[in-house]
Amino acid sequence: MRNGIAFVVLGAVIALAGCQRTAYQPGSGQPAPLNPAPVGNIESGQLAPAGQTDFPNAPTTTGPDEQQLAAVAASAPELTRDAMVGRWSIATGGNSCDVFLALTKWTGGYRAASRGCSDQASLISAWDVQGKQVLLRDSSGNQFASLYKSGDKRFDGTTAAGQPISLSR
Repeated sequence: MRNGIAFVVLGAVIALAGCQRTAYQPGSGQPAPLNPAPVGNIESGQLAPAGQTDFPNAPTTTGPDEQQLAAVAASAPELTRDAMVGRWSIATGGNSCDVFLALTKWTGGYRAASRGCSDQASLISAWDVQGKQVLLRDSSGNQFASLYKSGDKRFDGTTAAGQPISLSR
């Protein structure tokens, strides 16, 4: 019985020791705070009026038009799912990011995952091959885009909203 009481008392002492407050005490072996980094010279001046800068215009991402897509679709080769597996760069709406295509069954076909996408491309979660086209789908199985092979390692098409989209390696 004495051993049981001793264990209870010892446990209470350990529990109370864990509740003690510890704070920074000068001279307690803690390092001193660092000085801020020096700042270089600061320049001042007048900004150019809006729209009058030396910067070039931002590049525009234009995909093929409908006639070009129809020509690509007609001459596109048959595809295999194995050829599509892996990492692809996707460009749509002036943005680009990565999409990973896997052969894991998923709603709407096979599993797809995006990385670094900040626009609608972040919704891509499935893909499949149907004949000559690659279909990209969202998590509900709704079609996001359809693409046709337009180069050695490039696919071009349109999103369901009619925006140009491309996949490339």
